[in-house]
Amino acid sequence: MPLPPLAPGSVSLRLYPHARPVPELLDELRAQAALADRSGFDGVMLAEHHGGFPGYLPNPVQACSWLLDAMPGAWAAACPLLLPLRHWTQVAEELAWLAGRFPGRVGAGLAVGGLERDFEIVELDYAERRERFREALPRLVAALRGESPGAVEGDPALAACAQAPIPLACAAQGPKTAARAAELGLGLLYDSLQPAERLREVSEAYAAAGGRGVRIGIRRAWLGDAPRTRVDRQMDFYRGYASRQAQRHWGEDELVGAGTGDELAERLARFARESGCDALNLRVHFGGIEPGAVREQVERLGAEMLPALRERLAGPA
Repeated sequence: MPLPPLAPGSVSLRLYPHARPVPELLDELRAQAALADRSGFDGVMLAEHHGGFPGYLPNPVQACSWLLDAMPGAWAAACPLLLPLRHWTQVAEELAWLAGRFPGRVGAGLAVGGLERDFEIVELDYAERRERFREALPRLVAALRGESPGAVEGDPALAACAQAPIPLACAAQGPKTAARAAELGLGLLYDSLQPAERLREVSEAYAAAGGRGVRIGIRRAWLGDAPRTRVDRQMDFYRGYASRQAQRHWGEDELVGAGTGDELAERLARFARESGCDALNLRVHFGGIEPGAVREQVERLGAEMLPALRERLAGPA
């Protein structure tokens, strides 16, 4: 049985659309989600950007519904979802009704957003994104716990959240955001390029602020010989758009690779221990990679690595 969405101990897979015609790329996303489910991953995540930004989707909540329909057991999470781009009431309704269709299989990770283009498209001031996030986040959290739906009081899907709250995490790159997440009782979703020692610092700030939720580490993982040229190109792509402030705490490419499943499991478990993470989200996608290579990695990770990783994440009995 898969662990619940965004649960401690969970190991999920991050999916990205390939550069294909839309019907084909959506069919491939559904096929990869179903394969992840069969291979033993607890769930899958999709991330949000707009205007055709490579590898991302404009509405990951909608896309999660397509993936959930293709998976019999695993969960799906829009993670991260760029909260300031929409009114919190819309986000609450969409997530609650999706959870009504797929009970116990929906989660979400909430982020401020770091690309100015995303805000230009919806005619919002990029400079106001943090204020919009701070105002919307506690209202959304309360609504998805069925505590205070505010303007959408009376919505039956939101009312059902009182008995089945939707698991939520907050994207955190530093101690201040982590402390805010702790105050709201949220889990954390970490930056994929920050090294373990930086994430440990954020994890400690979260714990000091009373945080007791999940801490999800994101890492690129590869079993066998990694496609080094594609990894390097992906890093160049990230550096091309990320702000200097964001890159200030980056490590190298933070790829975790190994020749055997057991060795890869040990390296990922070591990262989790050193960073203070208690759940992992893995990526096997790089720009230009073929779908067949992604599928092969998903199958191999499930068969050769996941059982050993779960044992290590569980720790001593």
